[in-house]
Amino acid sequence: MLTLAIESTAHTFGVAVLKEENILSNETHTFTTEKGGMIPNLVADHHKKYKNIVLEAALKKANTNLEQIDIVAYSNAPGLAPALMVGRDFAKELNKPLVGVNHIVAHLEIGLKTTKAQDPIFVFTSGANTQIIAHEGGKYRVFGEALSIAVGNALDKLGRELELGFPAGPKIEQIAKKGKFIQLPYKVKGMDVEFSGILTKAMDLYQKGASKEDICFSFQETCFAMLAEVTERALAHCEKDEILLIGGVARNKRFSEMLNTMAEERNAKAYTVPFEYAGDNAAMIGYLGYLQYKANKKTETKPDFYPRQRIDEIETFWKS
Repeated sequence: MLTLAIESTAHTFGVAVLKEENILSNETHTFTTEKGGMIPNLVADHHKKYKNIVLEAALKKANTNLEQIDIVAYSNAPGLAPALMVGRDFAKELNKPLVGVNHIVAHLEIGLKTTKAQDPIFVFTSGANTQIIAHEGGKYRVFGEALSIAVGNALDKLGRELELGFPAGPKIEQIAKKGKFIQLPYKVKGMDVEFSGILTKAMDLYQKGASKEDICFSFQETCFAMLAEVTERALAHCEKDEILLIGGVARNKRFSEMLNTMAEERNAKAYTVPFEYAGDNAAMIGYLGYLQYKANKKTETKPDFYPRQRIDEIETFWKS
């Protein structure tokens, strides 16, 4: 059985082809800027421009064609509405049975597939979402999250202030290696974290003359320490002994290093999703789409998209 998958929730347009659970291709094209951030309509225009190019690349790498495809899985939630619409409409154009997939759940499932983690605390860190998650009672439950902006968005907003362009996270990581620590607000509220005040203070210090290197280093260290704290608390609360770092910010080696250190101190194991599957990609959409279809053989009769759908609304029927 061949699954073609489409990812279009935010800055990345991706197409993948899978044979059952095996990933044959996983092609992407990402919206970027030299200055500023994501403007939803411009992101949608990017996806429209590159969708056929990415599709052709994925089919070619998988050595297949559309006639051989059995189902099409597409990301239907959550995300930027204009971007989600491009993916949904493109999926419909392919005239195949459709399976809608929650983008965040797909991040978790590809993490389980590509690491040795069995029943971890998931640390999901992306542009739009920062959540501490565990699977309990037939659903993925959120045990803590960012109260205002996600850590990925915070990094990108800082990057705009520092004129680093989009995406800013990888540039901040490199610049931080040359910096020293400046005190920033540390805001943990129970199991939740708050990044907006840290961002405001960092921008203020930069305007007052602090170096880019010191700002980047201090911002990373503070934000990642906060997330390590609530992750440690979730391990204890849920009585688990595994951590799985996923999402685009999982590519940050310093963050992964901090979680590994904390896990060792608790006699737990820490895993990080492979680089290729950390950011937004279609392979994770195809993998979860296949699992869903295999479990219930259901396809979409009225394909739609849900920009604000939460992960804890999804019944994980394919796990039972």
